[in-house]
Amino acid sequence: MASVGQSRSAAAADQPVVETGVSKTLAIHRKQTISQLAYTLKFDVPEQKNQPIPATETISFRWKPNGQPVQIDFKEQRDHLQRILVNEVEIPIVFDKEHILIAPNRLTAGVNRVTIQFTAGNLSLNRNDDFLYTLLVPDRARTVFPCFDQPDLKAPFQLTLTLPDTWRAMTNAPLQESTRADARQTLRFGVTEPISTYLFSFAAGRFVPLTQQWNNQAMNFLHRETDTTKIRLSLAPIFKTHSDAITFLEDYTQIPYPFKKFDFVAIPDFQYGGMEHVGAIQYRASSLFLDNGATRDQKLARASLIAHETAHMWFGDLVTMRWFDDVWMKEVFANFMADKITQVSMADGNYDLEFLIAHFPAAYDVDRTQGANPIGQPLANLQEAGTLYGGIIYHKAPIMMRQLERLMGKEALRNGLRDYLKKYAYGNASWPDLIAILDSYTPADLQRWNRVWVNETGRPRFTYELKTDQAKISQLTVAQTSEDGSTRQWPQFFEVALVYPDRVEELTVNMNQPTVALTQAIGKAEPLFMVFNSSGQGYGIFPVDERMLSGLDQLKNPVMRASAYISLYENMLAGKSVTPAQLATLYQRQLSREPEELNLRLLTNQLSSLVWDFTRPDDRPTLAASAEQALWQALEQETQAGKKKLLFRCYQSIALSTEARDRLYAIWKDQKAPAGVTLTEDDYTSLALALAVRDYPADRLLQQQLSRIKNPDRRKRLQFLMPALSPNVVERNAFFESLNDVSNRERESYVTTALGYLHHPLRAATSVSYVKPSLELLEDIQRTGDIFFPESWLRSTLGSYQTPEVANLVRTFLAERPTYNPRLKAKLLQAADGPFRAAKLLYPDR
Repeated sequence: MASVGQSRSAAAADQPVVETGVSKTLAIHRKQTISQLAYTLKFDVPEQKNQPIPATETISFRWKPNGQPVQIDFKEQRDHLQRILVNEVEIPIVFDKEHILIAPNRLTAGVNRVTIQFTAGNLSLNRNDDFLYTLLVPDRARTVFPCFDQPDLKAPFQLTLTLPDTWRAMTNAPLQESTRADARQTLRFGVTEPISTYLFSFAAGRFVPLTQQWNNQAMNFLHRETDTTKIRLSLAPIFKTHSDAITFLEDYTQIPYPFKKFDFVAIPDFQYGGMEHVGAIQYRASSLFLDNGATRDQKLARASLIAHETAHMWFGDLVTMRWFDDVWMKEVFANFMADKITQVSMADGNYDLEFLIAHFPAAYDVDRTQGANPIGQPLANLQEAGTLYGGIIYHKAPIMMRQLERLMGKEALRNGLRDYLKKYAYGNASWPDLIAILDSYTPADLQRWNRVWVNETGRPRFTYELKTDQAKISQLTVAQTSEDGSTRQWPQFFEVALVYPDRVEELTVNMNQPTVALTQAIGKAEPLFMVFNSSGQGYGIFPVDERMLSGLDQLKNPVMRASAYISLYENMLAGKSVTPAQLATLYQRQLSREPEELNLRLLTNQLSSLVWDFTRPDDRPTLAASAEQALWQALEQETQAGKKKLLFRCYQSIALSTEARDRLYAIWKDQKAPAGVTLTEDDYTSLALALAVRDYPADRLLQQQLSRIKNPDRRKRLQFLMPALSPNVVERNAFFESLNDVSNRERESYVTTALGYLHHPLRAATSVSYVKPSLELLEDIQRTGDIFFPESWLRSTLGSYQTPEVANLVRTFLAERPTYNPRLKAKLLQAADGPFRAAKLLYPDR
């Protein structure tokens, strides 16, 4: 890890040049020369979203003379800057490559004040007809206002907003005073604690305000939900889950809630599940507001999301990474702590099962691909920071942390984290800073452990050898190699279950060598079969004992079954042990036998993928008919509402036969759900969309559904999607062409949902022509979109294809661009992994 420190020192000796983005060289230089930073900001927001937003700001800072101009970041056009004063003296505006340049002779050694009159940039203001919100992670504060946009130059912010007098607003600090005049209001907020620019935020518009007191903590909540049932059912869990999370984190960290206030806002079709702005968390509204048809999985997802964003107040906001190459640190701790919080807050849950299902499939979904990235990634310029996000930092990293906790012990890790938070509170720290603290709490070689888990890609593959003598085990060894054929080793703990007719015995494997002998197994009776990674904590491709396929019902532990399902699916994808057809048959049998709701979700998701992604189109009607029958029969037999809902959703996803489509249409038309299934407005909209993509012959089906929707935000969403679902290919072509215009991509969640329907397998014959133009747009998507948009764009585009032609199209695209952005190339290879594997499995001769 010393190389990290060396690279920082070497970069510090360099003088920053003027270049687009925020280079690491510039960031290090500014950290050395700028301190005691503070921002005062004023925005005058008009009611009409197409009108400009006049703004002024004052940036005060202490400057250490160094002969270099001070570069203030502003990713906008020169005409957005009207006036600049330095220490009360107006100066000429010098603007170059997204930076305002302040010459050294304009500044004084010590405290300086730079006042800027400007027009706010629109790129990250997310302006809608009657509301707006900022979303500035990772380097987008500079797209709205001039600033030093790097995480280790923390500063207090003081914001004043002038708004229409019917609007509500929220920012990182409490409201101090408000005045009204001429149908306008001016809101002056207090001063924040020192925070990074990406954590500064405000939301304003026609929101409904709510305030509740929980454990002596006042919480303010802004929302736009109109469904009274959702509001009635959701408010108490929303407030209580936040309160429970704060209570847990205060106890775990031994640090009281570290900021002046704790508020949150629900935003329709927000780009992410949530964003951890200090004291003003933003959430996707549909993630918070659930109805009486919500499954346990949805309730668990809400609890986990709230716990994740609340954990960020300590892990990410109180202590922030120095540079975005360590962005995974804040995400790993938010997820790691969220899992612990939900273990307590949802007392009827199964922590090990929830952890396994939440993280392992999503981590494997990236780590098995040709575009896999390590947890820790180098970053030369913040304009590339958005590409660091993905399944590895959100899902492999928590798995890594849980293995670290097993290695160190829970108490030792907790005490180390307390020291870390206390030492770096309201400041910044790196992963090596944390490792240095944790090293003092364990005799383990954390540097060796860290090298493969954090700095390298991929996952191990395990094999085993079992020898018996007179029905007794005489030898059981487990071997580990890298999936890519190298000799790398992932030190980790996992369990192997020996399954007998009357019991299951688990053996712990400390996989700290290439081959480990399980001496504790010697002398035990030969089992019926074995389950590898039976506790669901080991990471990699585990072998499947073929005898297990007929013995799944003997696994009474739901974690063991979930781990078996995941191993089966991963082996299928790797072309080992089980074929897609065999797995589809097994899963249909399990639909009526699986008693655990979370496992049923896993099964139904995988079954749907087997039907659409890993079955040839000619064979699909037969498999779909069989799956439809198994699903409907299981639904009729099931008594638990949550499981019935999951079975119905899978039935809706797979429905291909005339009988199934007619049944779905009758349910939609009469708005009469199957017995025991609760369907809401959102469910009926989803049902209408499923029928439309199947070209169901019903007149004006989507228009009728649109007339049923009362909420204006949800109406706008369906209106946007309708052209992508048109039975007329000319209209679908026009819709796709419209996405070339960045203004038509503003609502990113709308766009990716529409692409999913546009590229549905039933539309593949016509939609394949969109694939290459979609890839050609990728660089523009990365430049103009938020951090998850390139990945979601690619997955919505490529996810349903399975032919060698599409796989070759992707390979040709990359071959023709040998200097293509390597991070975008990785995202493309990740998204193309499904088509690559499907083509290999289904068309081995082509």
